[in-house]
Amino acid sequence: MMAEAGAGGPRLAELLALGRRLWDELEASTESSSGAPAVQDKVRQGLDALQRAAAMVTQLELFSENEELEEVASADLKFMLLPALLGALTLKQVDLSRRKEHLESAREHFLRFLKLCRNYGLGSFQLPPSSSGEEEAASPRDPRQPTLVAMAMSRKAKIERYKQKKELENKLASMSSSVESGTADEDQIREFYILQIQKWIGTSLEEIESIDQELVILKSRDAAKQAPAGPRGPSRQARTPMKPFILTRDAAQARVFGAGYPGLPTMTVDDWYEQRRKQGIVSTPQRVPGASDEEMQKQQQETEEEKDDEEALRKARDWDDWKDTHPRGYGNRHNMG
Repeated sequence: MMAEAGAGGPRLAELLALGRRLWDELEASTESSSGAPAVQDKVRQGLDALQRAAAMVTQLELFSENEELEEVASADLKFMLLPALLGALTLKQVDLSRRKEHLESAREHFLRFLKLCRNYGLGSFQLPPSSSGEEEAASPRDPRQPTLVAMAMSRKAKIERYKQKKELENKLASMSSSVESGTADEDQIREFYILQIQKWIGTSLEEIESIDQELVILKSRDAAKQAPAGPRGPSRQARTPMKPFILTRDAAQARVFGAGYPGLPTMTVDDWYEQRRKQGIVSTPQRVPGASDEEMQKQQQETEEEKDDEEALRKARDWDDWKDTHPRGYGNRHNMG
């Protein structure tokens, strides 16, 4: 059954093409931030177009659990991608206050797409649990500590999905030009859409795994916020305040040896020096009578300057005498014949 829209509105194929084009533009965007107004505007437009297309698919009953893949028209296969595209665009929203809601909504879209593919026998994969909490409830062990066998199986599955993804991308790249130009026949168109569905199966499995990990982190954060703030360590008994004490056994000993700290000074350095001078322990420096320290320093400086002037005068006179007895060029007579 070919998909058509109601009168007066955009056709189903146009809505899908619009949502797919906006998704491709977002993937190829060079915006530095996914929260930029232009980016989020495209996200809202794409979600609106894909949601309207999904409602039309439900109304037209394009897909049923009671039919086989061969019964679906080749032109209708591309509409099976609607839930996967809705999940991918839902993850592009950046409202942190509704992050958990967006993750759960995107997971439902991806899971609905995988169930649809499973019903039609597209791909061989293990269907994830219906909710992120079912696997934790079914397994008694701590989900944060997976066994070595589970880790090895998960790694092997990721490697296999990566190889399949690369092969599918190469095949799609070689077929896209003929399908988009309209030169491909029905068998090629059918194969092209089936390859696209298989590629999105791997993408959906990876996104669900990533969503489950992020939901665990968000739940742990919310639980930590709701937990009452209490003492982290064992409660300590209140200590009684200590009374002041001195480092001696009794008051009598304190009077003899002091209170345990040095006594305060009783005289200045000048007083101590004067006391020692009177006792004859230190001698008084000899000074020139009637001359102060400043005058003595000034006289000493003048004497040194006079000595320097006499020395400079003597050197100048010796140099003049030498030039009188030694004419210019006197010592440079080598190799002059």
